[in-house]
Amino acid sequence: MKITRKDFLRLSGLSFLAAGSMEAARAIAGRSPSAKDSSEHPAKHPVQWGMVVDLRKCQKEKGCTACIQACDSAHNIPQFSDPKHQVKWIWTQPYETVFPFIQNGYAEQSDAGIPVPLMCNHCASPPCVHVCPTQATWKRADGIVMMDWHRCIGCRYCMAACPYGSRSFNWFDPRPHISHINPDFPTRTRGVVEKCNFCEERLAQGLRPACVDACPEKALVFGNLADPNSEPRQLLRKRFAVQREPELGTGPSVYYLV
Repeated sequence: MKITRKDFLRLSGLSFLAAGSMEAARAIAGRSPSAKDSSEHPAKHPVQWGMVVDLRKCQKEKGCTACIQACDSAHNIPQFSDPKHQVKWIWTQPYETVFPFIQNGYAEQSDAGIPVPLMCNHCASPPCVHVCPTQATWKRADGIVMMDWHRCIGCRYCMAACPYGSRSFNWFDPRPHISHINPDFPTRTRGVVEKCNFCEERLAQGLRPACVDACPEKALVFGNLADPNSEPRQLLRKRFAVQREPELGTGPSVYYLV
C-alpha cells in the first residue's frame, strides 16, 4: 500500500501525541510529593555507615580481644605465627602511635600505652579506591569501601595508598591457617589484599557488625552517620571525638571518644 506524504505526516503526528501522552503519564505518576504526601511519608535519611569507639569503655576489660576474635571467626581470617605475614581486619596499637598529634612534651599522658582498636576507616575519599587499576576496591553509596577478591591482581597499590595500614596481603594460601572455617563467608586465596568490610554481609541481614555484638562493654557503636538521631551521632554531640589523621583529607568514618 502506497502512503502519501499527507498520510505520513498525519501518522507521524499521531505517534508524537501518543509518545507525549505516555511521558505525561509518567510525569504524573512520578511527580514530586506534595506537602501532604511528605507528611504522610517522611523522607528517609540517606545511609552513611560509621563507627564510634568509646575508649573509656574499651579499657574497662583489660586485655579483652572479643571484637578481634569475633571478626576473625566471622571472616575466616588466617592466623600466621610470623607477624610479617599477619592478616588483620581489627587490631590494636598503642594510643600514642595512633594519635601522635594529641601528644605533647609537658602534660602527663594518662592514655599512653593503652591499646586502641583499629580497622578500615571507610573513608569518604578513600585513596585506595583512586589507585586500584582493576576496580577491585570500590566505595558503595552507603560509604562502605569494598573488596572484590576475584578482581584483585595483588599489585598492592591500595596498600601503598592507604595511610592507615588497614589492608593486609595474603603471601600464602590462608586456608590451611584457619582453624574453623565459617561456611557462610568466602575464604581468600594467595596473592590478594583484604580488609574490614564493616560486616556488610551481616548488614544485609539486618544485623550489626560482629565486633559490635561481641564487645562486652558496648564500646563499639555502629550506625548511620547521616541520621542526626542515630546513636553514633548522639554520642558525637555529647563527647569529644577524634579521627585518625583527619588532616589528610580522607574523611574517616571511624571516630574515637577520648
